[in-house]
Amino acid sequence: MELANIKENEMLDRAIEALRQTAGLDIEVTQYEPAATHARADAYINIAYNNNNYKFVVEVKNVDRFATIAQVKHQLEEFNKAPLLIAPKLTEAAANNCKELGLNFIDLAGNAYINEPGFFVLIKGQKLVQEQNNPMNYFKGNKALTPTNLRMVFALLCNAEMLNAPYREIAKVAGIALGAVGWGFNDLAARAMTLGDGKKNNRVIIQQEKLIQEWVTNYPIKLRPKLNPRRFKANNLDWWKHLDVKNYAAQWGGEVAADKLTHYLKPNFFTLYLHGKDLKKNMNKLIVENRLVPDPKGDIELLVAFWDFDGADFLPEVVPTLLVYADLIASNDPRNLETAKMIYDKLIQHANN
Repeated sequence: MELANIKENEMLDRAIEALRQTAGLDIEVTQYEPAATHARADAYINIAYNNNNYKFVVEVKNVDRFATIAQVKHQLEEFNKAPLLIAPKLTEAAANNCKELGLNFIDLAGNAYINEPGFFVLIKGQKLVQEQNNPMNYFKGNKALTPTNLRMVFALLCNAEMLNAPYREIAKVAGIALGAVGWGFNDLAARAMTLGDGKKNNRVIIQQEKLIQEWVTNYPIKLRPKLNPRRFKANNLDWWKHLDVKNYAAQWGGEVAADKLTHYLKPNFFTLYLHGKDLKKNMNKLIVENRLVPDPKGDIELLVAFWDFDGADFLPEVVPTLLVYADLIASNDPRNLETAKMIYDKLIQHANN
């Protein structure tokens, strides 16, 4: 989220003004984070109440699913300040999810939930007046990361050498059409995510952390539903413990992958991504040999892998770390969010520094 964009600046200011009107609070923006910063926050505000000053670290983000709320909560945890989400509009379900996760919020209508020691605000039922220049329209029109772009960005984030690789190679590993690669790079450059043109092997990502968070936010909404997800259950609860995933050209994602990376999480949900031209054959083999039973509410999920980084004979046991992190965030399970933070701090952020 780049506050250098006037629409986002306006959204922050309007949400604060709306809360001033509905709650009569004295609110001041003490710092905007510049667009090029690597900080995982957009601004800092101070609210004066009952002769005390309450300081908040702010993320400005459109919220269209619970995973986004969990992601914001995770982003702001590293700051020694109370977290605050500012969103265009929150549904009742999303607002309740914020409360469950302990995330304060304000929306453009002036609805708010703030629960800090000695300071409690709950305002609901305010309606947002739609206007032609309403900053909410900016978020509705933001279509930068299409499913195709998400595939390409994933390849770039997982392997920095891909930034200056031939377009044909990028298209192959990302599983996209050759012509889509140029459009993808044009989009990244236009949004100041990259510098360089690739002709001199000088293309670099300059907002790595922002691009990661953008990808994690959009993956479960725009790309994951297109991976033909299928749910199953197994009568043998230990079916997965000694499973050789290479026999099925598959890789663990989600909770099992997180457990293998951290040895911290006991898996309750089992996610497998399957690769290759024999995908249907391997999926049927996996289902039959492990006696998996179709169940739309089952705790086993099989998906089609959307990348091709390794040959089938050389597949690691788990998917790339970025995808493990995204799966955990999308689950919106508090115990998974704790493990996601561990993975981000130790395996993703550290690797990119």
